Amino acid sequence: MTSALVVLLLSASLVRSVADGILESFLEGIITLTFLVCIVSLKVDTNWKRFMSGLIFVWLLTAIVKRFVTIPHIDLFMLALMFAFFWGTFNSIARQILFTGSVNGNKVVGSIALFLLLGLMWSLVYLLILALSPGAFSGIEHSAWGQNFSQMAYFSFVTLTTLGYGDISPNTPFAQVAVYMEAIAGVFYMAIVVASLVSAGLAQKDTQ
Repeated sequence: MTSALVVLLLSASLVRSVADGILESFLEGIITLTFLVCIVSLKVDTNWKRFMSGLIFVWLLTAIVKRFVTIPHIDLFMLALMFAFFWGTFNSIARQILFTGSVNGNKVVGSIALFLLLGLMWSLVYLLILALSPGAFSGIEHSAWGQNFSQMAYFSFVTLTTLGYGDISPNTPFAQVAVYMEAIAGVFYMAIVVASLVSAGLAQKDTQ
């Protein structure tokens, strides 16, 4: 799953560098494959897996319909579907990492996936804000979400790690709130998730 998320981020960069409708379709295909990898990788109950599979089906159907029919705000709907899926995946992984079993390689890789999902979810929030308020961010032009996905992912991870280069910045109060909330989430992720794994690993080592 972690590898699939990395491939998604790399694919988004490719789409941004070559503005082409076919490549946007390619990105949507990569997103669909990422969803499928997440479903296969997660150990969840049948009902939850069916719900997540339903989200994938609706996403894929929407992506296909979008190619043939112009529907107002369909991009907002697609972004919301992506956020819902990544949020569900994040919750499932978090429960498996924090509340089950001993610390091992899978949990370490899972914690990386959690971090990537956190950054991706916030990038979707920023894309939604930008779609609703085109002037919400300076340093980025308002265009199709597929073209801005890479830039927003970059901005999201820069914010999550509290680097703050300043090349993209929020202009509206709502965008500013979203940005500093992500910075807080990044700090708490390191303080809670990573620290919990380290302390659990040390305790596990002492008992052996």
